[in-house]
Amino acid sequence: MHHLGARIMIVADAFEQNLPVGEHGYIIAYDRNADNAFDYVIRVPKVNRNFFVPSGDIELEESILKLEAERIEREALIDYALATHNEQLFMHVMNGGLDSVETEEEETAAELLSQADFIRQVNLRAWI
Repeated sequence: MHHLGARIMIVADAFEQNLPVGEHGYIIAYDRNADNAFDYVIRVPKVNRNFFVPSGDIELEESILKLEAERIEREALIDYALATHNEQLFMHVMNGGLDSVETEEEETAAELLSQADFIRQVNLRAWI
């Protein structure tokens, strides 16, 4: 539950009440009526109105800005990797970052095993 006065963005209009999707607003009250589908009362300064909205129709502005910054950063890294023909960076960004690093470490650890250690691990797994 968001706190009062939080700056929010309207991301959807579930009940088709002509909400200005994409505009910012402020939470001015909670709707505590259990029989009501709405969770918040928000104030949208641009249209100078208050709206009753469910929690799915709004998102905190700071979380939306954070997601947008991450998206722009990822796109910039992809553009840089393509411009410099850096295939390793491109694959790292496209595969989600840490996943590719973990698989590389597992592959190098498997290569470093001696033949005796490998046979010991196979026998141990076969025993289980």
